[in-house]
Order: sequence, then structure tokens, then C-alpha cells
Amino acid sequence: MSSIIKFNISYFALAALLFMTELAIALFVHDAFIRPYFGDFLVVALIYCCIKSFIDFPVLKVAVFVLIFSYAIEILQYCNLIEMLGLQRSAFAKTVLGHSFSWSDMLAYTLGIVTVILIEFKIHPEKSKF
Repeated sequence: MSSIIKFNISYFALAALLFMTELAIALFVHDAFIRPYFGDFLVVALIYCCIKSFIDFPVLKVAVFVLIFSYAIEILQYCNLIEMLGLQRSAFAKTVLGHSFSWSDMLAYTLGIVTVILIEFKIHPEKSKF
């Protein structure tokens, strides 16, 4: 029986690269496309790679979990999570958790996860069996 806890250096390196990219976007990009849309597109790949860095689970299970998690955070934004937690003055909390619901964010998360799945199945065709 193999363990599901398994360190994967490739996913870890990709997660680190995606984190640095997200950090650069958050700190230096103040436009109307990259920060609000591409950042959300990339964040699901970042979360996916973080999980796959330490847990050996099938692609689709991790991808669906990440998408549901992302949707849940977005829905909590609709419910004013930041205000409920008393963090409305925290720039860090607003950056990490977000502060306003947006259907376009939901679309960006969905497109991001679909891209992750397509890349995974292209790189590892043996994992593409449902």
C-alpha cells in the first residue's frame, strides 16, 4: 500500500514559481486585466500545485477540490467574509481572501482549472482516464 503523502519536487518548484508570479502581480501590476483576471486564473494552478507537491491524488480529484474551494472563497466574499472577520482594514487579508464577489472571478477559476487539467492530461496521457 502506497502513501498518499508524497513530496513532488516538480509540483513544488512550479508552485514556487506561480507564487512568485502572483506576488509580482499583486505588488507591481495595477491594470484592468492581468491583476483582476489573470491573477485569478493563475491562483487555482498555484493551489493545485501546492496540493500536488505533498499529496499524491488523482488529477481530477485535486482539480475539482481546488475549484470548489475557490468557489467557496468567492461565495464567502459575497457574504462579506472580510467584514465578518473584522479584517476590512487589512490589505493582506483583502489580497489573500479578496473583498468582493465577481462572476468573472468564478469564470477565471474555472478556465484556470480546465487549463490545469488539459496540461496534466497532455503531459501525462496515462492519467487522462476517467
